[in-house]
Amino acid sequence: MSLLDRYIFRIAGVACLATLLSLTGVIWISQALREVDLLTGKGQTIMMFLTITSLSLPALVTIIAPVALFIATVYALNKLNGDSELIVMSAAGVPPGRILRPFLGLTMIVAVLVLAMTTWAMPASFRALRDLITSVRADFVSNVVKEGQFTTLDLGITFHYREKAGEALLGIFMQDRRDKTKPAIYIAERGQTVEINGSPYLVLENGSVQREQPGSSDPAIVVFQRYAIDLSQFGSDGDTPVYKPRERPTAMLLNPDVNEVYYKIPGNAGRFRTELHDRFSAPLYCFAMMAIAFAALGTPRTTRQGRGAAIGAAIVAVGLVRIAGFAISSLIPRAGWAVPLAYLAPLLACAVALGIAFAPTLGVRGGARLRRAPTPAHAAAAG
Repeated sequence: MSLLDRYIFRIAGVACLATLLSLTGVIWISQALREVDLLTGKGQTIMMFLTITSLSLPALVTIIAPVALFIATVYALNKLNGDSELIVMSAAGVPPGRILRPFLGLTMIVAVLVLAMTTWAMPASFRALRDLITSVRADFVSNVVKEGQFTTLDLGITFHYREKAGEALLGIFMQDRRDKTKPAIYIAERGQTVEINGSPYLVLENGSVQREQPGSSDPAIVVFQRYAIDLSQFGSDGDTPVYKPRERPTAMLLNPDVNEVYYKIPGNAGRFRTELHDRFSAPLYCFAMMAIAFAALGTPRTTRQGRGAAIGAAIVAVGLVRIAGFAISSLIPRAGWAVPLAYLAPLLACAVALGIAFAPTLGVRGGARLRRAPTPAHAAAAG
């Protein structure tokens, strides 16, 4: 890498890293503030709070990294042009491809980062987040419920106990409305959580179960001396957690089990296909955004030639490319023929942007302007 390449790479790289860290930090803090109820309302530790909120970072990096690259490219080119360095480079015979080279190197680094996020880190974080939430829900008696308070989980469980005597809970009330047609109410004098074969159970003593029967106004009441409730069933919607496409490893998306019940649900095969191609097409948007920024600001301009319109046009172009990508992603589940479009959209945007940046007519106009200012003094005056 030559001295010129290192100089441009340093300017763009520092700007990209600073933008990525600042935007990720701001968005992460805003997301974390929405989960404060983990500490206040659900009784979780600060470590659990930080762990759960930090698992969203790979998804944030995947979204923010291409935007940070675009901002860094715009900043670097605007700085080089504002200091008349682009004009001097062009006057010295430096072709646009040479100026593009350090930006291309930075883009490849960011694209590899995004690919690692989408194919490995992001699905792993989503999967870990699901497991953590399942664990918190399954152990809600110890982690969530407060003495003397009625606590409602989002699954339709309401739990209350009067007081705690050692490890035992006294005066237990639990309402289970997960099945709207057969709600159940558990009442017991005392209970205790125990672990059996690695699964948490709530063992109730001296109580009753009231179950409403469809078509009957009188509930069925069963009196018991001891009754065990498997708490792990409250951790997910079913007996075993079913991972969504975004939570599954990339290898599993490449070779899905077509006999899986979840995969056979109408529309889910298309969601698997969409998730797979979204992961592999995401890095291409890094190249598209960098190319758009370079097309807008890669040619030298004098101070009389405003750069605001070019920056505005680049922002609009980037927005249109991303909107096209989202539209294609929504189309793929219903139409398999749209899969190539997921890759064609960013590649076409990149090709068009580079075509504009290297258009012969732009080079002729730029060279004509610069030939009028061959000396450093004239170059400074042109700036």
